[in-house]
Amino acid sequence: MHFHKGSQACLLLLVHAVMIVAGVNFTQCLNDIIQSANATKNLSGLLDSDGHPVSSVANATSISYSLCTSHCGTGQEPFQWSVFSQEFSAWLLPNLALISQLPFGAQYRVDNLMSALLTVGSPALAGYSLFITLLNSRWINRRFNHSVDHPNSRFAVSILSSLQQVPLRFHPDRTHLYSLIALPENDSWWKCLAEFVDYTHTWSIASATSIAWVIIAYILTVANSLSDVYADVQSNGEASGSMWLWLIPIVVGWLQLSPKCDFNRLQAAYERADKHALRTGAADIRTRMPLASSRRALAITAKEEDVMSPDEFLTPPIFNYSRSLRWASTAETICLVFKVASEKAHSLPSDLGSERAEFDTAIQSDTTRDTDDRESCQDPIMYCAQPGEAQSSHWAPGVFTRMAIASCASLALQWGTVGAALLVGWFTPTTEMGCRAMGYLLYGVISTLIWMMLLMSSILAHYSAAYSHRKSLSARVALALSHFLRWMGKLWAVINFFLVVLACIFQYSNFYDRCFCNSSVFSRRGAAYTVIIETAAQAGRAKTAWIVALVLACTSASSFLGVVYLLLDTVPS
Repeated sequence: MHFHKGSQACLLLLVHAVMIVAGVNFTQCLNDIIQSANATKNLSGLLDSDGHPVSSVANATSISYSLCTSHCGTGQEPFQWSVFSQEFSAWLLPNLALISQLPFGAQYRVDNLMSALLTVGSPALAGYSLFITLLNSRWINRRFNHSVDHPNSRFAVSILSSLQQVPLRFHPDRTHLYSLIALPENDSWWKCLAEFVDYTHTWSIASATSIAWVIIAYILTVANSLSDVYADVQSNGEASGSMWLWLIPIVVGWLQLSPKCDFNRLQAAYERADKHALRTGAADIRTRMPLASSRRALAITAKEEDVMSPDEFLTPPIFNYSRSLRWASTAETICLVFKVASEKAHSLPSDLGSERAEFDTAIQSDTTRDTDDRESCQDPIMYCAQPGEAQSSHWAPGVFTRMAIASCASLALQWGTVGAALLVGWFTPTTEMGCRAMGYLLYGVISTLIWMMLLMSSILAHYSAAYSHRKSLSARVALALSHFLRWMGKLWAVINFFLVVLACIFQYSNFYDRCFCNSSVFSRRGAAYTVIIETAAQAGRAKTAWIVALVLACTSASSFLGVVYLLLDTVPS
C-alpha cells in the first residue's frame, strides 16, 4: 500500500506518541540485561545500590547510564493517569487555588495577574514585600510614639501605615502640608481619612477554607506517603508539597496585616475625606474654601513624570518593594513636621492658644485690611510647622536596616521550603543532583535573582528621584538600569512561574522517570548510574531525608508566620 508523504509523517508521529505513552519498563529492562549477562558472562555496567560494579548478577540493582540508554532507551516510564490525577489534586491543585486568596485590588486585571505571577515566581520577593510593609508600619508607629504628641498624630500614623500601597506625594508648595497639620479646621480631615481607609481585608470563610484545605491535604498526603515509603519513591509529591509551603505564611501574613490595596476603594475614601479639608495655600487661608483636587497637600496618586518606577502605581501589596523607599521618606517628612508642631505647641501653649484665637478673629474680620496684616494671619501655621527646619533626608533613617531584616526573613522562608524540596530530591535514589533536584534548585535560584533585580531596581529608581530636576548623568544611568532590571525581573518571574508548575507536572506524570533524570547526570557525570530496584537501606535513608525536609519546611514557614504575629502588636490598628 502506498502512503502519501504527509500520511507517512503523521503515522511516524503517532507511533512515536504511542511509544511514549507505552513508556519504558525499567524493571523489565534490568531483567533482560541480567539474562543477557548470565548468557554472556559480561557484567559490565551492572552495579549495586551504591554504584559499585558487582561480581554477581544477584547483587545487581542498578545499571550505568550508558547501559541504561543503550538497552532501555531514552523514553520515560508509562504515564499513569490515576497516579497523576491523585498527585496533582493532592499536592499542586490546593496551592494553585490558594493563590486566589492573595491581596490584589489593582485598577486593571493585568496588574492583578502580574501580582500573582510575581508572587509564585519569586517567593523571596513576596516575603520581602510583606515583611518590609510590616517593619515600615512598626517603624512609623514607634517614631510618632517617641517624638510626637499632637492631637492628630494617631490618625496620621494609621493613615501612613494604611497607604503603603499607593504612591504618596506632597504638593510642591510645602505650606499646604504645614497648614494641613497646623490648622485646627483640618483636624476632621485626618480623622475622616483614617476612618475611611480603615476597612478590613482579612479572614473570610473562603480564605479560611482554602488555607485549611491546603494544610489538611498536606498532612494527610505526607502521612500516607511516609507510611508507604517503599512504593513509587520517585513520583510522589513530598518534595513539591514542601516547596509550596511558603505560600501559606504569605497568605496568612497578608490576611493578618490587612493591606489597604483596593484602588477604587482608596480613591473613594480619599475623595470623601477631601470634603473635610480646607484650602491651604497662602492666599486662600482666609476664604475657608474646600480644598481643590489640584491643590491637595498630600495625594495618593501621582503623575507619570513624578514616579521613577511605574510599579509604584500598582496597588497589589507585592509591589510595595518599589514604594518602600519613597514611602519611608514621605512618612519621615510628615513625622518631622508633626514633631516640630508638637514641640512648639508644648513650649508656649498659652501663647499658641492666644495666637490661634487671634488668627480666627482675623479671618472673620473685614477683608480690606492690608497685605501685611493678611500675611500675619499665617503666623500660627508657620510657627507650628517651621517648614525650614522640618526637612527629611531623601533616605529615611534605618531604611537599609529594615530592608536587610526583611531580606533575611524572606530568604529564610524561601530557602527553608525550597531547600526542603531540594533535600528530598537529593537523597531520593539515585541520590545527588538529578532532574527533580535541579528543577527545585533552578526555581530557588531564579526566585532569588528576581528578588535581587527588583530590589536593586527600586534602590536605583529612588536614587535617580533625588536628581530628577538636575538630570545628572549618574541619575539617567541609574534610571535606565532600574527600568532594565524591572523588566528582566518580571520576565523571569513569568518564566519561573511556569517552571515550577511544569516541574510538578513532570514529576507526577513520570516524565522524570527516564535514564537521564534517574542517573543524576548533573552531579555524577561520567559515573552516573540508574537505581532500578531500591533496597531497604536506600528507602530508609530516603524516609529520613523526607522527615528532615518536612521539619525544615514546616519550621521555616511557622517561624516566619510566628515573627509576623509577634510584630503585629506594634503595628497601628
